[in-house]
Amino acid sequence: MLKKTITVFATVFAMNSFAAEVPITGNVESKCTIYTDTVGIYGNPSPSTLSTASADGGVQPRIRYDVVNAGYYKAVISTPTEFSTSPVLNDSVAWTGSVSVAEVTDPLQSDYDTDKVEYDNVTEIDLTVAGTVWFKVDSTATYGVNKSLPGGQYRAIVTAQCIAN
Repeated sequence: MLKKTITVFATVFAMNSFAAEVPITGNVESKCTIYTDTVGIYGNPSPSTLSTASADGGVQPRIRYDVVNAGYYKAVISTPTEFSTSPVLNDSVAWTGSVSVAEVTDPLQSDYDTDKVEYDNVTEIDLTVAGTVWFKVDSTATYGVNKSLPGGQYRAIVTAQCIAN
């Protein structure tokens, strides 16, 4: 009996000693890259308003998407809904924003403006054509009702993502 028990333990031990886990790893590099082409600047056309519109003294941010494989990615661009840096504000800020095509390397990319989906402060665009496309962003912040914005530095963030479909 003892000999049988030792044999069973030895067999189990031997089986376990030959088991191994062999990992398989890999890296996937996105075939969609995003670059900041132009940093936005708020103009101050009235005491209560900041705007990226050139008519208001601002500069629209421009975002470049390079897409290698058409149809596999979606651009998701969010316009600001708050300041990341500002003086203390004691009233509400009303935000408006929009995203539109500024420049394309393929004429079919111009359809992105008509095919985009907009909700809240988000714009989604299916990147169905390979190549480079630039998007421009409009952002306007209006402070309170008939209130002047306090002096100081204001900063807001546009978020640009490339989501795999």
